[in-house]
Amino acid sequence: MSDRNILVINCGSSSIKFALVHEYEPTFRLQGLAERLGSPEAVLQWQVGPEKQIKDMPGADHQAALSFILPLAQKAAGGHLDGIGHRVVHGGEHFTSAGIVNDEVLEGIRASAQLAPLHNPANLIGIEAAIELFPGLPQVAVFDTAFHQSMPDYAYHYAVPEFLYKEHGVRRYGFHGTSHRYVSKRAAEMTGLPVEDSCWLSAHLGNGSSTCAIVNGESRDTSMGMTPLEGLVMGTRSGDVDPNLHSYLASTLGWSLDQIDNMLNRDSGLKGLSGLSNDMRTIYEAKKAGHQGATLAFNVFCYRLAKSLAGMACALPRLDGLIFTGGIGENSAAVRAQTVEFLKLFNIKLDAEANARCVCGVAGEIQAAGSPRVMVVPTNEERQIALDTLALLDD
Repeated sequence: MSDRNILVINCGSSSIKFALVHEYEPTFRLQGLAERLGSPEAVLQWQVGPEKQIKDMPGADHQAALSFILPLAQKAAGGHLDGIGHRVVHGGEHFTSAGIVNDEVLEGIRASAQLAPLHNPANLIGIEAAIELFPGLPQVAVFDTAFHQSMPDYAYHYAVPEFLYKEHGVRRYGFHGTSHRYVSKRAAEMTGLPVEDSCWLSAHLGNGSSTCAIVNGESRDTSMGMTPLEGLVMGTRSGDVDPNLHSYLASTLGWSLDQIDNMLNRDSGLKGLSGLSNDMRTIYEAKKAGHQGATLAFNVFCYRLAKSLAGMACALPRLDGLIFTGGIGENSAAVRAQTVEFLKLFNIKLDAEANARCVCGVAGEIQAAGSPRVMVVPTNEERQIALDTLALLDD
């Protein structure tokens, strides 16, 4: 069998992120982003090797953008695509692994849309457009939530009346599963440990952030819940707050549920605490300059992260290593250092030079001599989606 090429598609409500993944090549032959779809400012940017290009596509929708992306992918693949892997945010309890797209899979994605109203409908738009454009090409749905379906019941249940779970699916699902799965496998490979006999704490840190406890290649607990709002402080999301905050804001300020949800999802986190930005780079520079809001945001982010990691340790029989990944986890030596400082009881210490060196895609171990292992492992969700797609094509 010749080497194969998989086009990976990640559709948002007004965007498409895409990459062409070759079976054996570490870098992408093609990658790009279509954004502001459906508006006069719609634009497509892509890169083949070092060459970057941009195309204005006023008014283009998902199907129009995909109609342009496919020929780019076919050309970059040497004329032959083997399949398309689609990222789908929420699979509910329907899916414990990736699935070949068929009527049953499509119905399962629709059924889970109420749990991810901002994500699943957009994912469906991309899948349905791709099917219409490329009916003969195998299509695979890879679910963010699938990896976490191995959590035990005591980790995913909320302490609310049982009918809410049985009749309405109210439970913890978790997200970033593709990333946590990928980096835990890479960490095992890098350290020579078998995946099936390894235990990791993983911190995926970016505009969206989550932690995960991974035992023998399976998720045992994670910080996100029924929605991606639960857990850590994030770029614009609050993470955990008192559940009665909704009632308090409604009764004292007269806010509607929509207003409260918008505040917690879009105006909180680093942005809300600092009053400056949702970008950790901006926050850290302002902190160094003495900005009080930025200093508070930085410290709350790191403390809540450390607190979550300490809690996740309850799910591990032992700790083989702590993994940092995602845009912040891979690039902010300061966040890693402050987080470890808050984890004193774990006796973790960093090697300052190694910590400073592991940025901009550089992987490695950053602990000091005698300390439990701490690793920086760049994530590659596109490659994991492609690998899951190829695995299904091989069945």
